[in-house]
Amino acid sequence: MTDTFITYAIEPDLTADDFVDVLERSGLAERRPVSDRPRVEAMLRNAQLIITARADGALIGVARSVTDFVYCCYLSDLAVDRAWQGHGIGKELMRRTRDAVGEGTMCLLLSAPKAVSFYEAAGLQRHPQAFLFTDLK
Repeated sequence: MTDTFITYAIEPDLTADDFVDVLERSGLAERRPVSDRPRVEAMLRNAQLIITARADGALIGVARSVTDFVYCCYLSDLAVDRAWQGHGIGKELMRRTRDAVGEGTMCLLLSAPKAVSFYEAAGLQRHPQAFLFTDLK
């Protein structure tokens, strides 16, 4: 792995097959609707920013975001193949997301429970006023 060249790119046309595959290899598939193909395809089609990491052409990481590129960016999916975790790929995908949306754009994400320590180690700041809503009364 150390002599493998990793390339990063904005890939708006990432296929659902590739996306689901890296979600499964990262462990994030358990928290995503990977068995609902039309929904996965819509997730990709409606994302404004998809940044990938590839090792010798093979997809090893993806950052999928919903953004307006001026005010806010929600990094909805950050997935790195388990075999490649610990090599800075997730941090680089976040850095490239930050660069792509532009200075002054607020970036936020919701962490999977198993990933909290990664985001803390990466230096991300917790936000105490964040709320999750589904069914409003």
